Amino acid sequence: MIRILLVDDHPVVRMGLRGMLDAEPDLTVIGEASCGAEGTALARTARPDIVLMDLRMPGGDGVDAIGEILSTTTGVRVMVLTTYESDRDILRAIEAGACGYLLKDASPAELAEAVRAAARGETVLAPSVASTLVRQVRSPAPPALSARETEVLRLVASGLTNADIGRRLFISEATVKTHLLRAFTKLEVADRTAAVTTAMRHGLL
Repeated sequence: MIRILLVDDHPVVRMGLRGMLDAEPDLTVIGEASCGAEGTALARTARPDIVLMDLRMPGGDGVDAIGEILSTTTGVRVMVLTTYESDRDILRAIEAGACGYLLKDASPAELAEAVRAAARGETVLAPSVASTLVRQVRSPAPPALSARETEVLRLVASGLTNADIGRRLFISEATVKTHLLRAFTKLEVADRTAAVTTAMRHGLL
């Protein structure tokens, strides 16, 4: 019997998933969580074989929960089940360790077989998701800026000085400069204007 934990903030969605999965003779839903933090805690105690994880939920990002679950709970695999298929969502989830990425328009039969495949140790991807990953492999990935570096660059783009940015973010001017220098290095540029232009070109701002 494959034991499944559902993590989704919509009760109706969880009810529907439970009904579909429990109807299969070899699948059973052992628990439900409405956010990433709740799912992480429940995974530690319930120890499911598979976690079906939504991505965007109030009270906890699904990608953060994937990393937390995999780092604290042995023997579990996490598969994303979401309505979102942006390049950023897919890459973040796979990099966090998700063993699969399915969309909520999957049929009951497709979902059940995907869970079985994940339990066997296989990687399961919706066709559109697989196409996105192939495209990303073939083209260079954009630089990865931290949330703070992005925030600082966004304020630079709005015309604020380092001192202004420091006051806005409640950090020192020296810290602002440090974030900018790190962004310069990642973007392979030498000044503020080039950093903003390059970040915009990569869709980071």
